[in-house]
Amino acid sequence: MPNILYEDNHVIVAVKPPNMLSQADKTRDADMLSELKEYIRIKYRKPGNVHLGLVHRLDRPVGGLMVFARTSKAAARLSAQMREHAMGREYLCVTEGLAKDKFTLINYLIDNERMNRVVVCDADERGAQEAILHGRTLARKNNTSLCALRLETGRKHQIRVQMREMGNPLWGDHRYGHGMPGQQIALWGYKLTFEHPTTHNIMTFQNLPCGSVWNSYGEELTDMAVRFANSAAAILQENPAPDAQASAVSPEMPQQPDGGMNP
Repeated sequence: MPNILYEDNHVIVAVKPPNMLSQADKTRDADMLSELKEYIRIKYRKPGNVHLGLVHRLDRPVGGLMVFARTSKAAARLSAQMREHAMGREYLCVTEGLAKDKFTLINYLIDNERMNRVVVCDADERGAQEAILHGRTLARKNNTSLCALRLETGRKHQIRVQMREMGNPLWGDHRYGHGMPGQQIALWGYKLTFEHPTTHNIMTFQNLPCGSVWNSYGEELTDMAVRFANSAAAILQENPAPDAQASAVSPEMPQQPDGGMNP
């Protein structure tokens, strides 16, 4: 059963668990898009194929918030927000080492198919794509850092590659860092903000990780959850109508496999 935070006739906001595909590929492993289509088919007794649009993706090992479009109009309008960088996507990560207090990373990336990884390259290299992210460090413990990240661009493996280039690879990242067997990459899409495609209200959702290395920052994550819940309650008190500006928070934080603390 998918972890759904919000749904109406136009959009569904759900939490993708780590190690699940965003959409089906040749492996035929479970994926979010198919799981949600099946959920809609059963709940609403939909015959035949169910329409559900994939607006954005999360890398397979990464968990967190995703929004899906239930109509073609919603898909077009949400996709436009993605293209225009109007959709707010924020991430939490735990890095190896002590990250800077605040940072903006600007690199050019290219997908090296021969190496099966994304690499930093020169701006004039053929196929290079500009990648920009902004980050701030929330806490530091045990030679790791808890960071909040905001993307300006959405490139393949962008966060993982840029944080490695900064000298702070993500904890548990087997491809770009020093992850060990049994460790789960510490990257989570925790906050999602977008304009509803039909009501045009601004909707903000938050979902926080726990388990594994995240437990080292339990106090900080709990404080974030409380502050967000308080802000959502304040909005609802000021705008009690159903079509008012909406914020939502999931009270349940999905568990991740325990992978120990050794980077």
